[in-house]
Amino acid sequence: MGLDFGLRRLGVANGDTLTRTARPLASVAVSHGAPDWQTLDRLVADWSPARFVVGIPYNDAGLDGPLTPLVREFASAVERRYARPVELLDEHLTSKEAEDRLRQRRASGERQRRVRHEDIDPVAAAVLLEQWLARAG
Repeated sequence: MGLDFGLRRLGVANGDTLTRTARPLASVAVSHGAPDWQTLDRLVADWSPARFVVGIPYNDAGLDGPLTPLVREFASAVERRYARPVELLDEHLTSKEAEDRLRQRRASGERQRRVRHEDIDPVAAAVLLEQWLARAG
């Protein structure tokens, strides 16, 4: 399960190691540095992921960004809460890639409504998970 943590929302995606594909699932509210754990609990129960891939925000130079400590804390909480492995992966430009994908879908007519921030987060989690799946195999 891919998790793209932000100050307002947590993007969630599910992946398949056989097909090496990922699909966006949901955008979960984040408040005071913590996600809506009940919603995340339901998604984890529904999809039973074997592991979590959490996007770690590095800057352009590959160094810790301002959110990096909060994301590390979140990743530790996920590992404790769900007793499954958590891997950190550089999320650099995943949101940009997600936004580009959504805009392309809209331009092609595949997507009717405009792209909103809450639409980008789960797609960014899917991009992150796709990157991990490509490296894992």
